[in-house]
Amino acid sequence: MTANHAVFESAIDSLDLIARGKVRDVYAVDDDHLAIIATDRLSAFDVVLPDPVPGKGIVLTQLSRFWFARMASVVPNHTTTLSLADVAGNTAANRALEPRAMIVRRTAPLPVEAVARGFLIGSGWLDYQHTGAVCGHALPAGLEQAAELDTALFTPATKADVGDHDENIDFAAMAALTGEVQAQRIRDITLAIFAAATRHARPRGIIIADTKLEFGIDRNGELILIDELLTPDSSRFWPADQYEPGQSPPSFDKQFVRDHLDALDWDKTAPGPRLPDAVIDGTAARYRRAFELLTAPA
Repeated sequence: MTANHAVFESAIDSLDLIARGKVRDVYAVDDDHLAIIATDRLSAFDVVLPDPVPGKGIVLTQLSRFWFARMASVVPNHTTTLSLADVAGNTAANRALEPRAMIVRRTAPLPVEAVARGFLIGSGWLDYQHTGAVCGHALPAGLEQAAELDTALFTPATKADVGDHDENIDFAAMAALTGEVQAQRIRDITLAIFAAATRHARPRGIIIADTKLEFGIDRNGELILIDELLTPDSSRFWPADQYEPGQSPPSFDKQFVRDHLDALDWDKTAPGPRLPDAVIDGTAARYRRAFELLTAPA
């Protein structure tokens, strides 16, 4: 996979821009479809940083396509066979955006993120240190940072607007937002996808510590998987041969950036600090390596 020049913001003249998220630009195609462009923007601690990571959006799009195809038997998703050229014209500018573009079905997104955790890290580790539990799941005392959990946990979170922070919630709070039956189905699908992805990744040298999924309701009232799937932006990927409990392992995801930012005198509110070239280049290399390993034959 090759990275072209960095894309901080996309521009498609023939389509109406309806949203710029933390990473993705969303365009209206028609009543049934959207065009989603994964830019090279990088968010950390829910703040969009000023420096893009060249090629990052291509990795996110192509890896999501890989996983959406693999998980289609578990749950339908929003992908289509349409290309950007099909809906916006075969211009040079659109061809340049094609590797980072997905034409998807419109849905009504649900107001929660579905998170599966197989290891005690990140906000789950912080919760555990304070309460001995993660999103209402009581855990044994004395667990170390990055400990592998006996059973993967479903730990939902609210979805934050750009600049705001996601917030962990328990299953009851999620059920109040989505309904009990829908919440149970989302939990079961999330854990099934996490288990299948873990089985795929481990022989290829990657531990998937956790991941977050997003769901929407399509025009037929069906629950489908949307947004991105099992990417370095939405997951923690660790090199299996370097994993040791008791410390935050090296990673193939944006933890490399988080570690750099944690060492700065920054209050984790916008505007975010500029990133040095070494951090940008290191992040790009980690994203590419994750893609190469995960899409390789076993």
